[in-house]
Amino acid sequence: MKDFKLIAKTLAGLEDVLAKEVKNLGGKNVRRGNRAVFYEGNLELIYKSNYHLRTALRVLKEIEYFSFKDVDQFYLKCKKIDWTKYFSLEQNFRIDSVVVNSRDFRNSMFASLKVKDAIADYFREKTGKRPNVDTDKPDVIINVHIFNNSCTLSIDSSGESLHKRGYRVKQGEAPLSEVLAAGMILLAGWYGNSDFMDPMCGSGTLAIEAAMIAQNIPPAKFRKEFAFQLWNDFDQLLWDKITEPAPKREFRHTIYASDISGSNLLNAQTNARRALVFNKIQFQKSDFKDLKCEFKNGTIVTNPPYGERLIPEDLNGLYRMIGDKLKQDYAGSEAWILSSSVESMKQIGLRPDKKLELMNGALPCKFDNYKLFSGKRNN
Repeated sequence: MKDFKLIAKTLAGLEDVLAKEVKNLGGKNVRRGNRAVFYEGNLELIYKSNYHLRTALRVLKEIEYFSFKDVDQFYLKCKKIDWTKYFSLEQNFRIDSVVVNSRDFRNSMFASLKVKDAIADYFREKTGKRPNVDTDKPDVIINVHIFNNSCTLSIDSSGESLHKRGYRVKQGEAPLSEVLAAGMILLAGWYGNSDFMDPMCGSGTLAIEAAMIAQNIPPAKFRKEFAFQLWNDFDQLLWDKITEPAPKREFRHTIYASDISGSNLLNAQTNARRALVFNKIQFQKSDFKDLKCEFKNGTIVTNPPYGERLIPEDLNGLYRMIGDKLKQDYAGSEAWILSSSVESMKQIGLRPDKKLELMNGALPCKFDNYKLFSGKRNN
């Protein structure tokens, strides 16, 4: 099988985690980029990347790289590509563009327009007709990345973003992306080797992703569609082989998920059932300060309210309570807390062992790690 240049897109702060995932999957010449990982692999790896990568948003296959001196040359180089290798006249398409430091392209819409014109003219000259554009649900997505006077053209193998796992039907007011949740768990170094807890679980994404990681359930197991299934060279037998059910890894610990809201907990339970991990999670309706469970010597990962979309009456008081509860009840464990509220994070009253930076949607967040001891630290 021929190797291709591949790009897996991710969220800011998850690049190293994704690079490790790609290497474990068999990616060659793996390089970390900005919200992306560059690597090489064959068609089988493209399929596996979409099915197995927990922290990838989408996987692109590079089809052309070139330099250009002006917009006219850019158009001609795009038109010169044999587009029939990638899709047919009967299929519709969309162009997604990113433009960085270009004197020729003022914005991404102008770049998309030029590539669209080149593709339309290529097909018209070859067949007398042109394929249709569909910005909503296209058969084929062409990705354009322009940096200075160079351009990388890729074809999107994923379609809908890979954070859409297919198990979440119910969500609360401020849902956490599945890709971010998986990234947080993997950054915490948790692979199912101890108990896990999310005491403010919302719609259950962290607990569900933890249960899937612990049992080695592929993140895309419940997805119905991928863009590569509409490619000319789609290999159904190879795809069937990759998606053949594999035995689950044995998980001997417990995942705890609780929330003060009964409706949130009901949503989390519904989603866990859809993901077939309900029996691995102990759900409990409780305010964190009143929570009682048998969790010990494990990992706590949680995403408390920030005061951005959810506004508790006393955000600082909430964070003080979190710190007090962690100190009193969870010595011997470690906690990871994601929040965009820097002021509130100070109220936790514990010294972070690690401080990481992540993005939750458009919100820059701190992802801080606390090793929990009884008594005072020596240093």
